[in-house]
Amino acid sequence: MHSLFVRHLIVRVPMLTLIFMMFLKVSNALGEQPYVGRYDAYTGFEYLDSPRIDLVERGFESQAGIRLKDWVSAGFDYGFATGGTVLTPALVNSTVQRQLAELLAQLTSAGLVPHGYALAIPLNSQTQTFSAGTQFAYRHFKLVTLFIRPDLGAIRELATPRPRDSVASAIVSQLVPSGTKHDWVAFYGFGGGFELNLSKHCSLRFQADFVHDHLFDDLLNGRNTVRFSVGPGFQWGRNVAE
Repeated sequence: MHSLFVRHLIVRVPMLTLIFMMFLKVSNALGEQPYVGRYDAYTGFEYLDSPRIDLVERGFESQAGIRLKDWVSAGFDYGFATGGTVLTPALVNSTVQRQLAELLAQLTSAGLVPHGYALAIPLNSQTQTFSAGTQFAYRHFKLVTLFIRPDLGAIRELATPRPRDSVASAIVSQLVPSGTKHDWVAFYGFGGGFELNLSKHCSLRFQADFVHDHLFDDLLNGRNTVRFSVGPGFQWGRNVAE
């Protein structure tokens, strides 16, 4: 699970670093940014990776904010992504592992479990994130804006098991009688990135966030999630750099 997450970073980080260093070198020679709009908005592709449960999701992220100063903004963030994983006993918490062992023992004694059976339940996932707060920017370079932010918000996830055999169906009917399971919890972490300032009003934003949450705490342990996002940004309104 963690090796998959590491491979994602190995593929993405060198490419983003190269792009960033190229523009940083050019920007350093061209001076500070003459225009910083009062308002900004962003929408782009997002990639969510939760290595502990082998869950990968893809979707979009949108942001809108107001710049209180040229170095600090306040705003909100919304993200939506879908994906899937395969749930096995190794991914659930110890309490559910014991419940699964008991259920499998009952089914085995009834002659309903084939020899060598390994429980694996595919599931579909829909994840929404909601957050609001501040973001801090460094605008010393004309073509590149650096930024960091604390991440605090709420995450909602809807999971739909897709059992592929009668044994898995029987277990799902015991653990998730309604056929779907949803949860809504808080998350916390940090994020940051950089913008390539393409024109006075438009930019290309690259950003990442690392957060922790405890969704479905009756089934799973707490998990860390990394979000990568890239897309266009826009700014307009009064110049707060003046």
